[in-house]
Amino acid sequence: MTKDFIRIGSIHIRWYSIILMIAVISAYLIICKEARKKTTKDDLIVNIIFYGLLFGILGARFYYVLFNMNYYMNNPLEIFMTWNGGLAIHGGLLFGLLFLIIYSKKKNINILLLLDIITPGLIIAQAIGRWGNFFNQEAYGRAVSLSFLKKLCLPNFIIQNMYIDGHYREPTFLYESFFSFVGFLIIILLRKKRNIKVGQLTGIYLIWYGIERLVIETFRSDSLMFGNIKIAQLISIIFILTGVFLYNKNRKKDKFYNNEVLQKESKNV
Repeated sequence: MTKDFIRIGSIHIRWYSIILMIAVISAYLIICKEARKKTTKDDLIVNIIFYGLLFGILGARFYYVLFNMNYYMNNPLEIFMTWNGGLAIHGGLLFGLLFLIIYSKKKNINILLLLDIITPGLIIAQAIGRWGNFFNQEAYGRAVSLSFLKKLCLPNFIIQNMYIDGHYREPTFLYESFFSFVGFLIIILLRKKRNIKVGQLTGIYLIWYGIERLVIETFRSDSLMFGNIKIAQLISIIFILTGVFLYNKNRKKDKFYNNEVLQKESKNV
């Protein structure tokens, strides 16, 4: 299967780029819908999404390059070739969070409420974005037999694109996409409950995605490494612990705590 969505002369538009664009648009629409329940300031929503995405992409690339430094030291121009893949979601999450913390303090925004609003769009974007890895033949697992893939009842186009470096590979990208989608459904259902407090949706996201990645990473064979440690598993453990803390932190808050608006009155508005 070709990695190009379209090719016109020397111009190549990759499937990877198209899938990421679909993921971003999906996240944008969902976040806007969630945010309008807590604010009427559309410019605030747009700024958060635009700069959050910018910081996220820069962080995802920086993180990936950092843990592949030997390769990029010898191929420095490829650092900028993001259309070939190489965006690490954990780097994107960490840099995006850094921006949101700074921005929320400047605009007098409750950071936990902001994260709760972003969470549904974020996890569905992750579910969609993994298909970009599929077209780039990334985020794959151990070598397996053709019969193993057929037992999973996969469409033939997935099976054929899982033939990488002389072996059929376990489609760990698909596992993560599926469980991220399930996580999205769980978060969407739970957010409607009256007893869900501010910060708890973010906690649920961190617990769900942390466990999801911790388990799936055991099957991956192209993980970012620090010595013998899979970095994604270490970060996942931190996510799980942080998620448990956030979920329990505000559990005993008054029910009206959940009615807080996204942005309080401030001279910075």
